[in-house]
Amino acid sequence: MVSKALVAASTKPMILAILKRGENYGYRIIQSVREVSGGEMEWSEPMLYPVLQRLERDGLVNSQWKTTERGRFRKYYRLTPEGEAELGQDLAQWKAVDSAFHRLLDPAFELA
Repeated sequence: MVSKALVAASTKPMILAILKRGENYGYRIIQSVREVSGGEMEWSEPMLYPVLQRLERDGLVNSQWKTTERGRFRKYYRLTPEGEAELGQDLAQWKAVDSAFHRLLDPAFELA
């Protein structure tokens, strides 16, 4: 299981990356995270919705209520152009961290 600290740090970029694939709703976002992490990351609705609200307040996502086939209302979220730019910045930072770990774990790499 991934630590709470890493889950918290990765929440925003993970949501933005999921929404880059297209409009989605809260419960399905939680399922997507579970699927792509092989069950290593477990998100809950009480954890997700405040983050979605903050992302919307920051202009990174928009939301719209829609009626499902069963006549229920569901709130769908989609990425804004600002959200897509933010995702690009976040991914660059995560790639830098990943690259640093790979260099540190490479026996051929020596620290000064």
